[in-house]
Amino acid sequence: MTRAVLFHELGGPEVLAVEEVPLRAPGPGELRVRVEAIGLNRAEVLFRSGTYYYRATLPGSRLGYEAAGVVEEVGEGVTDYAPGDAVMAAANFDFGVHGVYAERVVLAEEYVVPRPTGVDAVTAAAAWLAYSTAYGGMVEAGGLRPGDEVVITGASSGVGTAAIQTALRIGAVPIATTRGEEKRRRLLDLGAARVITTGTQDLVAEVRRHTGGRGARVAFDAIGGPGFAELGDALEPGGTAVLYGWLDPRPAAVSLNWPLTVRGYANGAVVRTPEGRARMAGFIGSGLRDGSLAPVIAEVFEGLAAVPDAHRLMESGTHIGKIVVRVPH
Repeated sequence: MTRAVLFHELGGPEVLAVEEVPLRAPGPGELRVRVEAIGLNRAEVLFRSGTYYYRATLPGSRLGYEAAGVVEEVGEGVTDYAPGDAVMAAANFDFGVHGVYAERVVLAEEYVVPRPTGVDAVTAAAAWLAYSTAYGGMVEAGGLRPGDEVVITGASSGVGTAAIQTALRIGAVPIATTRGEEKRRRLLDLGAARVITTGTQDLVAEVRRHTGGRGARVAFDAIGGPGFAELGDALEPGGTAVLYGWLDPRPAAVSLNWPLTVRGYANGAVVRTPEGRARMAGFIGSGLRDGSLAPVIAEVFEGLAAVPDAHRLMESGTHIGKIVVRVPH
C-alpha cells in the first residue's frame, strides 16, 4: 500500500483527499518510483473541476502530471533504469489513472526521463513540463529563432517563466504579457525585454512599438478565446501563433492578419516518442546544468496533506512560477 491524493467528485480543492491505495509490483517495462517532490500544473486544477479536455473517471480519480523521485524497483525488460536512479515523470500519461500525487507510483518506462545529475528533487519537479512545453511550443511548433521577438501570454505562470528563459537561451527576444502592474518588475528581472499589462495597455500597439512597427514573429499563448485574434494582429506578416492552453473556455478567434500560421501545440504528442523525449531531456538537462534554465519556485508545500492548499494558491493567480509539494518519507 501507499498514500496518494484522490478525488471522488468534481469540485474545488476540498474534494482532494489523502488515502491508502494498493501499490503493485512493477510489471514488464515498468518502474516503481519513490516520489520526493511534485510539481503542480494548471491542468490539474482544470481536471479536478471537470473543465479539462478529458474527464476524470470517478470515483477514485488520481491526479498529477509531474514529479521527481528515485527508482525503487524495475520490472522485466527494463534496462535503461536501475534501483537508485533519480528520475522525473515525463507527463505523457492519463493522470486520472497514473497520477503522481502519491508517495510511490508505478509508471511505464516511457513515462519517465533521467533527472540531470546534481539537480535536487524540488527543482526537477518544477522543470520538465514547463520547459518541455516552452521549448516544444515555441521552437518545435513555432519555429522560434535567434533574434525573433516572441509574445508570451500568462508570463507569470510556470510555463510562462520557463518560456522567458527558453527564449533567452536560444537568443530570441521575449515580450511578456500580464494582466496587472504588480508582476511587471519581477518579469523584467527574469529577463523579459518588455512587459505589457493587458488590463491597461493596447497589446497590438505595444508589440508594434517594441518591434519598430513590424510585429513579433511568434506568439505563445496559454489563454485562447476571443483574445487569440488580437495576438495574431500583433504578429508580422507570415508570423506564427501557437496556442497551447485554453484558460479562456470560449472559442478561440483567429486574426485576419494574413498570411498567418496558427498552430495548436500538445506537449504529449512530442514526448510520447523516444526521439521527442530525448530532444526535450537534452535541452532541459543542459540548461539546468549550465544555469541558463532555473525554475522559478513560487512556494514549496510540505506533505500530501498540503495539496489542497497548494491548489488554492494555484487558483488565486497571485503567484509567479511553479508551485511544488515536497513528499517526506
